[in-house]
Amino acid sequence: MRTSQKKRLIVGISGASGIVYGIRLLELLRALPEEQRVETHLIMSRAAEVTLAHETDFKVRDVEKLADVVHANKDIGASVASGSFRSLGMIIAPCSMKSLAEIATGVTDTLLSRAADVVLKERRRLVCMVRETPLHSGHLRNMLALSDMGAVIAPPVPAFYAKPESIAAMVDHSLGRVLDLFDLDSGTVHRWREKDES
Repeated sequence: MRTSQKKRLIVGISGASGIVYGIRLLELLRALPEEQRVETHLIMSRAAEVTLAHETDFKVRDVEKLADVVHANKDIGASVASGSFRSLGMIIAPCSMKSLAEIATGVTDTLLSRAADVVLKERRRLVCMVRETPLHSGHLRNMLALSDMGAVIAPPVPAFYAKPESIAAMVDHSLGRVLDLFDLDSGTVHRWREKDES
């Protein structure tokens, strides 16, 4: 008799500006109600660690404590590098253009890009919260290539209809919409006109 499989989600944090998205994502996942709880597997790039020091007062170990399992980005033999590792998929928050390009071209020499490649080949959901502006045609081609492979390109664009009162509210709404893609309700999404229709 098979036991129920624990739901698992891979969280990648790359070196783009906006590392708050990755940190807050881990916090929201940890706070999900028990019936939605997922086991989080964290991969941070070296550039993410540098960005962390520039943009926050967090230490790497503080971020790692928010995850259930932490994998070194150099460990390409980790469990998440295999298609036999069952998961709901992967969110890269934020996703740098370097990481995006690695995944789009299949040049996956880090665990972060390899795990994303595996998620795609196994037809699981990959969500890339890309962070760059303005975009040149190379960025756009890589995004299109990933979209054609089945990835979701989800730049963290604020939803001003929600009338956010803080940066934290904007971050939470963007992350809530990403978690919606995995049928996980963080309780942070202002849903358009739902109160009007109830």
